[in-house]
Amino acid sequence: MLDKAEIMTDKQYNGILQMISMILDGCENLEEAKQKIAELRQGK
Repeated sequence: MLDKAEIMTDKQYNGILQMISMILDGCENLEEAKQKIAELRQGK
């Protein structure tokens, strides 16, 4: 059974995709995008 905290709403999902889109728009290439996402995951 899924914990309620693990269920993502459509609004949360869309927000995450929008953030990813903004990150990708500011990147020159895939490696730069990967680096930015890795930094975000580390809390930088």
